[in-house]
Amino acid sequence: MFPSLPLALLQQHSLWELVLAASPVAKFVLALLLLASLMSWAVIFAKWSQFRHSGTANAAFLRAFRKAPGLEAVSVALEQFRMSPLTGVFDFGYHEVTRQLNARGRIVNKNALERALQLGISEEVARLERRMSWLATTASVSPFVGLFGTVLGIIDAFQGLGTAGSASLRAVAPGISEALIATAAGLAAAIPAAVAYNAFGHSIKEFAARMDDFALEFLNLVERQFEE
Repeated sequence: MFPSLPLALLQQHSLWELVLAASPVAKFVLALLLLASLMSWAVIFAKWSQFRHSGTANAAFLRAFRKAPGLEAVSVALEQFRMSPLTGVFDFGYHEVTRQLNARGRIVNKNALERALQLGISEEVARLERRMSWLATTASVSPFVGLFGTVLGIIDAFQGLGTAGSASLRAVAPGISEALIATAAGLAAAIPAAVAYNAFGHSIKEFAARMDDFALEFLNLVERQFEE
């Protein structure tokens, strides 16, 4: 009897009618999951756009950096590539180079320069990771919120069963429908968030690796320009 229950319910009522017939607590659970899902999709589209533009800007900035005769030439054209995380790393390194040149007239502390570049990398990674925690939270919490709605639906089903005094489909259908809808809503909110979190996490690791490589290129350019 129960395997055919969802089909029987959908033949008699639309999904929207089932939601409207749900209990107030079940409606609150569904509204909470809908809000979490909408916010997750907003974050997904925003991060996808950010990473796509950042990747394009990275490639353009690297081409300009490798063709430039020195740091000054790169700093002049820096505003053209502000979407690139590499520009943040360059800023930290360039400011440290400028500070040492103004103070001593040459690069005297390579360790300080390396630390400045690492700070730039950390700053940019933190910027790339912004709002990622929302995706992680949605992916991990939404199934449990849906499970809470499922439990409420099962409780309603048993209450209907007790009220009717017989194991009829009409008695358990409302509670079972709430349980199924809550389960589906929880999974619908969690699955895209989990997939996006993993995909974006991989992209952030790639960006971090590119920034580590760029820091080495920056140090090489400093050595060529100021220690020859």
